[in-house]
Amino acid sequence: MADGTKRANIKSGMSVAIVLKQDQESGLLTDGIVRDILTKSATHPHGIKVRLMSREVGRVKEIY
Repeated sequence: MADGTKRANIKSGMSVAIVLKQDQESGLLTDGIVRDILTKSATHPHGIKVRLMSREVGRVKEIY
């Protein structure tokens, strides 16, 4: 499985699971399709921040 901490692994239109800001403590994942990549750096230890087609914003934990 691809690593959600590397920006190069994430493209617009991919299916991913993100953790929303309000779900960081519980670890609840939200599935969706990547609309925009918000993290500018090449990597981020907690996952690359993306906006889904549903307009939800969170950090990528899994890539499908």
